[in-house]
This record gives sequence, C-alpha cells and structure tokens, in this order.
Amino acid sequence: MNKHNGPRYLMESDEEFFRLELKTDINAVNDQARWAGIEPGMRVLDVGCGIGKTTLALCDLVQPGGSAVGIDFLEQRIKCAEEARGEKNVEFICRDFTQPLDDLELFDFVWIRFVLEYFRNEAFELVRKISRILKPGGTLCLIDLDYNCMSHFEMPERLEKTLMELIATLEEKATFDPYMGRKLYSYLYKLGFADIRVRVGAHHLIYGDLGNVDAYNWLKKLEVASKRIGFDFHRYSSGYEGCVEEFTAFFNNPGRFTYTPLISACGHRRRDEPQFLFCKKMPPC
Repeated sequence: MNKHNGPRYLMESDEEFFRLELKTDINAVNDQARWAGIEPGMRVLDVGCGIGKTTLALCDLVQPGGSAVGIDFLEQRIKCAEEARGEKNVEFICRDFTQPLDDLELFDFVWIRFVLEYFRNEAFELVRKISRILKPGGTLCLIDLDYNCMSHFEMPERLEKTLMELIATLEEKATFDPYMGRKLYSYLYKLGFADIRVRVGAHHLIYGDLGNVDAYNWLKKLEVASKRIGFDFHRYSSGYEGCVEEFTAFFNNPGRFTYTPLISACGHRRRDEPQFLFCKKMPPC
C-alpha cells in the first residue's frame, strides 16, 4: 500500500492525469460498452476510473434513467473526476478496489478496463471479489491488452532485447502482466459466468507517420515504468538516455510497424444462487 491508502500503481507520475486524458478514446469506450450489452437504465460501476472520463461516457450510455459509479484509489484523481462531473448522475468514490466492496449496492454492469494488467498476482481474486456486487443476470466486462508493448517490426536488436528485459523485470518487481488479455475468458469461465463472449482487436496499430499522442504515450510509459523499478539500461553506454534516443528514432521511422492486441470478455452472473462466487482462488500465473 502507498501513502494514498491504495495499491502501488506502476504508471503513477505527475503527468499521469494528462496521459490518461490523451489516451482515452471515447469512441472506443462506447463501442466496447455497447458490444458488452450496456443499456439505458442500468447502474454501472467503473473500476479504476482514473480521472473519470470513461465513467462519464458510460453514464451517457445508460441514459435515460441510469447511473454510474467510478472508483479509484487516488484522491487527486477522484477530485479531478468530480470537477468534470457536472450535472450527470455519477458518483466518484476514493477506495482501494483490491479490497472487498460488499458495502456498495449491487450493479447491473461492471466495467474493468486496463486495470488487471497491473495486478498479475491478484487479478483473479480481484475479479472474484468484484463479482459479489454484480446483480444476478448482470454483466461483467473485462478488457485488457495482450503481449503488451512487445510487438514491433524492424526494431533494432539491442532495443528489442532491452524492452524484453524491461518487461520481464516489470513482471517480477511490479506485478505487471503483459499477457493479461488472454486470461480474461478463463477468469469468467472459472467463476461460472454464463453467455461468455470474447472479442479480439487492435489497441495500438501504428504505421506510417507517428502521431503526437502515440509518441508521448510510448515515451512516457518507457520513462515512468523503468524509473519505478530502477531498471538498468546496461546495453547502452549512456543508459536511459541512449535507449530513449534509439527508441525515438525507431518510432519516428514511418516504415516501422507496432501493434498491441486488445481482448474483451464479458459474461452474465448466473441468476440462480451463484456458488461460483466462493470458489477457490486461482493460483498465480
């Protein structure tokens, strides 16, 4: 736990508010939520809501008559979300969502997007706990990346080896999971969800000229993640600065190709008494 009484978040930095604002694509959020079956009148929970941009979009999708709750463990992000709330039927709560949330009222639709990848050792248990506050027949939607940050073509060998080493160190020291996407279906299956559906697409799809958002997002991820774990860029004589120089040159080359798969899985909590909510914990991956 950190000084904010919540989990230690890998990407925490003074610029994380700005990065979240830039990278959140509301059109993509709307498409994913509609695919998962969000409908007007629902009560929605957005787990790991950040600055609230996604929560507000989900609230719009459940109108008329619906409401949304966004939950995040950092007080500053919740304050930022509150400032953007306006007159919408949204509540923002500062809580450690890795702990039981059983005191909250039940929800029709629970959304967990780009959260589980930061909790490799706790992800299944986190989903199990959150399942308890889903109404029978309600929908749980899990969305995450797979093979995260690892799919590039014509990347220099030294840079590619460095990124692989960085990812492996993040798995070990920061419980980051670059393979979370492929696990989502199994989580729902093991928890006994019904009508499970899965969709696979591209989140990052970068070719040709590099856009400003992608340039900022990828460099910021490299900077924050490596500093968080004290990563040693031993393949470069000038360390981090040397890696950034080669990384920037690669990404600015319009001939490079980068993609990251996005996997979405959704299912319904069974309407009969769900014994699955008390199943044994899945062993760590």
